[in-house]
Amino acid sequence: MSTDFNITVPDLSVERRGNTDTPGVWEFDSGIAGPTVLISALIHGNEICGAWALKELLAGGVRPRKGRLILAFCNLAAFDTLNVASHDAARFVDEDLNRVWTPEKLDHPTTQERRRAQALQKWVQSADWLLDLHSMHEPSPPLMMTGTLARNVDLARRLGVPQHIIVDAGHKDGTRMRDFAQFGDPQSSALALLIECGYHGDESSIETARAVTARFLVESGIVDAQNLPSHWRLPPKVSQTVLEVTVPVVATSEALTFSEPYQGMERIALAGTEIGRDNNKPIITPYDNCVLVMPSLRQLKVGVTVVRFAREREVVQAVAG
Repeated sequence: MSTDFNITVPDLSVERRGNTDTPGVWEFDSGIAGPTVLISALIHGNEICGAWALKELLAGGVRPRKGRLILAFCNLAAFDTLNVASHDAARFVDEDLNRVWTPEKLDHPTTQERRRAQALQKWVQSADWLLDLHSMHEPSPPLMMTGTLARNVDLARRLGVPQHIIVDAGHKDGTRMRDFAQFGDPQSSALALLIECGYHGDESSIETARAVTARFLVESGIVDAQNLPSHWRLPPKVSQTVLEVTVPVVATSEALTFSEPYQGMERIALAGTEIGRDNNKPIITPYDNCVLVMPSLRQLKVGVTVVRFAREREVVQAVAG
């Protein structure tokens, strides 16, 4: 699969203004009781498929028939540094915006990303539903990241797209926005999904962002299918595989290497298979039929998750709707 960057960088000169007191944040309130739905993009400045989806929602004049719709272009400072020839460098300015969502970090806004998270916090905490649009370092099929709470796995099943649902606990080096506050509270009813739409520069990632956003908005009940942008289509539901992450592989050195150029979703048949080395210590699969989720060394440093080991939990057959 190609790692060429084939997506045009969107012009966000209008969208970055927002219509709220927070730049890049748009709020549309129907005035009728209903859920508050937040769609976020550009948590990482080089992940632009979501920015295209939000830009198209705004251009299409999509408005909620009940409840509230919030659209957030998140890390605009990192996006402003984006050069597709070296796109990895635009992931963040000071630190990963998707690792700062704890009270301790938000109370100490010592970086560009923490200050931006502070500005976004009130919008995040006001939401009943969250869809966070991302893309990936390596070419890979789209992945729906649900966290570990059953209510979010159930929502991913109801959406019926994409094929792969990943049940995971997040990252050792910080908390994601999708796990923050009410979204990570087992006693809450708030729903949150993070969709990895494919490789950063693959045009198909934009189509995936559209498809999942369409299904998410319709499932929330605040938007009808006929009110989506005219060129969007509500995608058919597909049979899905639920994979449970059991072990994240976290780098202990910058000497970590993989045995092969893994790109994601490889199924390693035998337990004990060496897939790489970290400071010359073998990294081995813990069980038979182990699936490699999002392997990448592009952001390699000590403490970063470089791959997740997962096993199949179940297959969910597609249903009409």
